[in-house]
Amino acid sequence: MVFRSSTSLIGLLSLPILLLPLFRPVSAIRLGLIHRHLPDLPLFREAPAFSNGQDCGSTPDHVINVAMTLDANYLRGTMAAVLSMLQHSTCPENLSFHFLSANDDARELFSSIKSTFPYLNMKIYRFDSSRVRGKISRSIRQALDQPLNYARIYLADTIPEDVKRVIYLDSDLVVVDDIAKLWGVDMEGKVVAAPEYCHANFTLYFTDTFWSDPTLAKTFKGRMPCYFNTGVMVMDVDTWRKERYTEKVESWMSVQKQQKRIYHLGSLPPFLLVLAGNIKAVDHRWNQHGLGGDNFEGKCRSLHPGPISLLHWSGKGKPWLRLDSRKPCIVDHLWAPYDLYRSSRHFFEE
Repeated sequence: MVFRSSTSLIGLLSLPILLLPLFRPVSAIRLGLIHRHLPDLPLFREAPAFSNGQDCGSTPDHVINVAMTLDANYLRGTMAAVLSMLQHSTCPENLSFHFLSANDDARELFSSIKSTFPYLNMKIYRFDSSRVRGKISRSIRQALDQPLNYARIYLADTIPEDVKRVIYLDSDLVVVDDIAKLWGVDMEGKVVAAPEYCHANFTLYFTDTFWSDPTLAKTFKGRMPCYFNTGVMVMDVDTWRKERYTEKVESWMSVQKQQKRIYHLGSLPPFLLVLAGNIKAVDHRWNQHGLGGDNFEGKCRSLHPGPISLLHWSGKGKPWLRLDSRKPCIVDHLWAPYDLYRSSRHFFEE
């Protein structure tokens, strides 16, 4: 099932409801003990089990690796994102989740995920914040300065080496199409595949100091750089490791931190400096981003025209916070059906 933003809003709001059938249980072993939740962790309803279709394979070649960060402040978003992927996948049992956590409460976060999705194929990895803490420079929004926001740079070094390819996703999104379609993109030798937005004013992602420096201004020579959002990426992590892309991104972070201020936006600009103009472009349907508004006020935004496979609340406004405040944007009601928060009632209210 795929959304189209040209569809009436009432139709859009009804689609997720129709896609919540009762699924038959799958045979699996519940791994690990379920520990008590920390007082500040939200509680969630247990999701139904999701089964593979008849034509799904079961070999390692059929595994789809998905990586996400795991943080208490965004846990509610993570739960919704995982549910949306399982619900719309033809082969949900083939999804393998890799969660990166920088918190001391990783065990409690693991338990929360496992109790909500008892049959989920998942692993959690400790991200060492010290690797990046001294390299972060202050950006325009505090949330962008958290070490975990930079974990995607170190993803290839954190997950097992036998994982060659992964889909990296932010926690403030829902997938409304089969994630296998994104997984199957032909990378054409590129290390990253993502939607490109060449209509955006690329110069605004860097400071006047950057563009006025003759050496720095030549960074994109020979490339046609376009903005891409790093919250949705297919990554060839095998090539990333072999060609040492982590060090390439870190080198630009060092320029920003130690030499001169060349950008304002957290972990995005160093990605652009290394990769913009040299990625595999993916259909825009795979990142309907900006639904959280801008980075300052988070005002409501409408859907962009065209088909939609992924809805992304990048920006300051998050749907669970706006719904709880009873001041939601219209698009937030497209997120609500995937909310497993135990005390959530907004989905049933008029």
